[in-house]
Amino acid sequence: MTPAPAPAPTPGRPWLVADIGGTNARFALVEGRAARPTRVHLMACADHPDLASAAAAYLAGAGGGARPGAACVAIAGPVSGDRIRLTNARWDCSAEATRRALGLDRLEVVNDFAALALSLPHLDGADLVSLGGPPPAPGRPMAVLGPGTGLGVAGLLPVPGGGWVPVSGEGGHVDLPAVEDREIEALRVLRAEQGAATAECVLSGPGLGRLHAALARVDGVAVDPREAADICAASDDPRCVETLEVFCALLGGFAGNAALTLGATGGVFLGGGVLPRILPVLRGSAFRRRFEAKFRMAHYVKDIATVLIVAPTPALLGTAARLDQCLESAA
Repeated sequence: MTPAPAPAPTPGRPWLVADIGGTNARFALVEGRAARPTRVHLMACADHPDLASAAAAYLAGAGGGARPGAACVAIAGPVSGDRIRLTNARWDCSAEATRRALGLDRLEVVNDFAALALSLPHLDGADLVSLGGPPPAPGRPMAVLGPGTGLGVAGLLPVPGGGWVPVSGEGGHVDLPAVEDREIEALRVLRAEQGAATAECVLSGPGLGRLHAALARVDGVAVDPREAADICAASDDPRCVETLEVFCALLGGFAGNAALTLGATGGVFLGGGVLPRILPVLRGSAFRRRFEAKFRMAHYVKDIATVLIVAPTPALLGTAARLDQCLESAA
């Protein structure tokens, strides 16, 4: 069945855009073409049984009773068919049933990092912080990745004649390559405990706690369980400091791999909720050195920008951009 066209947004009939993570959901309204999302509101996913009920609660409250004509929702998980399933939360619902429940003409569902990728052409200098290398190269392929509740990865490819196409997958679940001896030992501990050591197992908020515990076990000392927020804040604790340094080094190697895989000569952009909290550590870490340490391809990645996204809700820009694409394709 061909989806209905996305109606143009107006103040009386806006677009609803949302970024649904493993922990929190962000909703907003777009009231005109090329307008930035407004009335942004954060909600806990655990407070609602599914997407339709969360969206209805937003519209009745922070949304001011708006009746949107179209919506685009970015979800933290694979997008396939009619099902909306979140990898790190319990929502599992039908996209078509959600559309009908909210009275929408059209509902678009995209991977959260595909939405983040679509936001990249709409970010400006205030939204970005350099992590090394040259400035981003406009008009070239880009990659975006980031640790939060999980680890997302996507690409953004230019279309001949104008426009962009996002490429999303589940790149956070690849095996994590280790280089330094401490990294190898820590990953060996994790593999023994849980059978695998994927990138997301370490390069995520929960992964910081796993890495902290694994480094303690490598040293044969009692594990002092720590949450990600505690590790990020404990600048006077040697093991927490080492955990962040190892985390940043592994992230740099992983980001370099993404650059090579996607041919991201336009830049590698980093998002997620973890990195803005550790920006001074990230800048002083081995992140960029490991990003460039690609043997025969070191010259290739040396010319690629690495940039941290510090905009508060970039995926909402990407979901609005996706609805813009739907509107243009129907014209």
